[in-house]
Order: sequence, then structure tokens, then C-alpha cells
Amino acid sequence: MSGSRAAIRYAKAVLSLATDQQSTDAVNSDMKLITSTIAESEDLSQMLQSPVVKASDKKAVLMEVFKTANVTTVNLIDTLIANKRLAILNDVAVSYTQLYDEMKGTQVATVTTAIPLSDDLKTKVLAKVKVLTGKDAEVTNVIDESIIGGFVLRVGDIQYNASISNKLNKLKREFTLN
Repeated sequence: MSGSRAAIRYAKAVLSLATDQQSTDAVNSDMKLITSTIAESEDLSQMLQSPVVKASDKKAVLMEVFKTANVTTVNLIDTLIANKRLAILNDVAVSYTQLYDEMKGTQVATVTTAIPLSDDLKTKVLAKVKVLTGKDAEVTNVIDESIIGGFVLRVGDIQYNASISNKLNKLKREFTLN
């Protein structure tokens, strides 16, 4: 719990610094890259969490992996190393992206479907989210074949379930109650 609070504090500080330096977009790209790279690489994730690996080795690996990182991102990594908090780098990156989206007035709409969304459907979802929330959104498509068909749309705290499996479950409940 304290790790997530610390991550939010670091993310706010980096956002403030990036805003002053007018590099919020570049730093956001770095943070998304960090998040996706750590998620895709179990070895990198374990290395960041390991107390056995020296901080200098961790920095060398991160500088090699993120060669094109913005100066502000490199300074964040240096600060986390100096404060012995490099293990929360992923949490800081996630928090930064959320704060950045709030600042820009955008949000992430997660659409769960049985098959991948087409570009036409993605455009329709973005339009619907804009109507419902009044904000722009970025669509993330999650594929879950267990919903059979239809979709589940989640934006922030709002969830709309129009999946076939949900409708079948409702019918099942109605028949078992009567």
C-alpha cells in the first residue's frame, strides 16, 4: 500500500517537472513503453524487484533497454535508484499515465469482446464513450471468448455489459427463480 502511495507521489512530481519542461507527451510515451516492456519481460520485472542485483547493474540494463528515453525519465530512474525505490518503477509509470490522462481529459475505455474489434467498431465505441462521458477516450480491446458474443464496455467506474453470456445468465436466473 505504501508503495502505491509513493508511486503516485513520484508520478505527480515527474508530471509537474515534465509540464514545466513542456515534455509531458514524450514522458508519457516513455512511461507507456516502460509499463509494456516490464509486463512483457518477466526477467526485467524480476531484476527490478531483486535485492541481489546491484543498483548500478539495474541502471545499466534500464539505460540499454530505454536508450531513447527523455531526460526527465532518465532523471526519474536516477532518483528511484538513489532512494532505493527502483522496484516501484512500473507503479510510477502506471500512475504517471493515469495522471497524464486526467490532465488531458482522456480516459481508457476497455472493451471486452469475443473477437478483435474492427476499426469501424472502435470508432463507434469512441463516439459512444464521448457521448456518455463527455471526454475523449483511448480504446483497449480485451479478447475473452467466454462472453460468447456482444461486448462489455468499461470506462472508469461505469460498466455496460451487453454480452451474450450475461444475457444467458439473466435468463437462467429468471427460470430458476420461477
